Amino acid sequence: MKHPNDSGIAHGSPAQSGATAPAPPPAVTFAGLELPTELLRTLSELGVREPFPIQAATLPDALEGRDILGRGRTGSGKTLAFGLPLLTRTAGRRAEPKQPLALILVPTRELAQQVTQALAPYAEALRLRIATVVGGTPIGRQVAALRQGAEVVVATPGRLHDLIERNACRLGRVRITVLDEADQMGDMGFLPQVVDLLDQVHPDGQRMLFSATLDRDVDQLVRRYLHDPVVHSVDPSAGTVTTMEHHVLVVHGPDRYAVTTEIAARDGRVLLFLDTKHAVDQLTRHLRASGVHAGALHSGKSQPQRTRTLTQFKNGHITVLVATNVAARGLHVDDLDLVVNVDPPTDPKDYVHRAGRTARAGESGSVVTLVLAGQRRETSRMMAGAGIEPTVTKVRSGEAELSRITGAKTPSGLPLDGGPAVPRPKNTNAPFRGLGTSKGTSHGAGGKSRKAGEARKLAEARRAALVRRNG
Repeated sequence: MKHPNDSGIAHGSPAQSGATAPAPPPAVTFAGLELPTELLRTLSELGVREPFPIQAATLPDALEGRDILGRGRTGSGKTLAFGLPLLTRTAGRRAEPKQPLALILVPTRELAQQVTQALAPYAEALRLRIATVVGGTPIGRQVAALRQGAEVVVATPGRLHDLIERNACRLGRVRITVLDEADQMGDMGFLPQVVDLLDQVHPDGQRMLFSATLDRDVDQLVRRYLHDPVVHSVDPSAGTVTTMEHHVLVVHGPDRYAVTTEIAARDGRVLLFLDTKHAVDQLTRHLRASGVHAGALHSGKSQPQRTRTLTQFKNGHITVLVATNVAARGLHVDDLDLVVNVDPPTDPKDYVHRAGRTARAGESGSVVTLVLAGQRRETSRMMAGAGIEPTVTKVRSGEAELSRITGAKTPSGLPLDGGPAVPRPKNTNAPFRGLGTSKGTSHGAGGKSRKAGEARKLAEARRAALVRRNG
C-alpha cells in the first residue's frame, strides 16, 4: 500500500526539460536498502513497512556516508531518516569510556528523550548503547553512563558542554554527527555551543543537519561544517500540508476565557499554546477546577514533572496540554488533531512549529488561532509569512459554529483537585489574566473600572462572611 506522503519526494536535482517526462525512479523500500538484517527485522516487528518521503529521499545517500542537508516539517519521519544510517554505520564498533562514536544534538530535553525512545529498539538490535544527556536530570547518572561507554549520545548542547568541561566526555572519536531541529537551536541561543561542539568532533566525519526552516544561522552552519551536502527537501512548511486546516477565530475580549475553556473540554486531545509560564499555570488551574483534565508544560517545571506530564498526555490521563513554546518543536503525540494558539505567535516560524504538532505522518488535524479584533492585522501578516491562508470566523462561547470547528463543549464544572465547582464562564466582564493580553493588546481605560468593581465585590463578600460568622 502506498503511503499518502510518498508523492512528495524531492531529490534536489533540477527538473529535466523536454517533451518526454523521465521515468519515475523505482520506489525505495527498507528491504531494498543495505540495512542490517537486525534492523529490517526490527522494522517489521514494529510495523514500519514503507519509508516516509524524507526517509526514502535521504537513506541511500546517508548510508553511503554523504553529508545531508534535510529540510522537512516536524512529523515527516526525520528521526529514522538520520537514525537508521547512524546506527548502521556505527554497528560493530565499541566505544571507549567517555568517547562516543556518534552524536545527535537536539534543542530540547523532550526531543532528546523522544529521539532516544524512537531509536532504542534499533540500537538494541545492533547491540549499541545510547546515552541521553540533558539538563534538569542528575548529572551523575550521565557521567556514569558515559564512563561505562556509549556508542551513541543524544544530547542538548548545554548539558553536553557541561560534561565536556568536567572531562566526562570527549568528542574526538565522533565520526557521525546529527543536528536535529537546527533552526530552533539557533533561535534558543545555542549556536555558540553548537559551533564549539562541532569543532571537537572528528573533522573527517559525516554530518547530517535537519531543519524545518533554513534561515541565516542554519545557513552558516551548513557552509562551515557540511562538505558537498546532498540536499533533500520534503514537505517544507505547514502551509503545504493538505491534511491540516487553519482557522482564525475572532473572539470578543471578555469571552476569550469561556471560548478557551469550552475548546479544552472537547472530546479528544488538544494542545494549547500561551506566551508565558504564569499564564500557562493560571489557565491549567482554572481548567482543572472546571473539570477538564489538563496539565502544564513549560521551562519552569522540573524535568521529572515535564516528563510525567508528557507521559500522561500521551497515554490519555490528561487530555489537554497547556504549554509555552517549549512544546512547539519535536514533540510527537499520536492522535493529536487540534492545536490552539490561545496567544497568537508573532513569528511565522513559531506558527509553523506549533502547527507541526498535528497532522503528522499523513494524519489530519486543525490549527486554531484565537485573536481579538485589534490583533487581526498583525496576525494576518504573521500567517502570510508562514504561507498560511486561514479560514476566518467570528465566534462566541456556546455557539454551534465554535463546536463545529473545534469540538468545543460545556465543561462539567466538577473540580479535579478539590475546591468549589466552577460555573461555566460566559461573557464575563473580567478577561482572564494572560488571555487577551498578548503583545500589542491593552485593556484600556476599562481596566481601572473593572478593578474597582472587583474590589467592591471582594469587600461585600468579606462583610457577608463576617455577618455569617457572628451569627
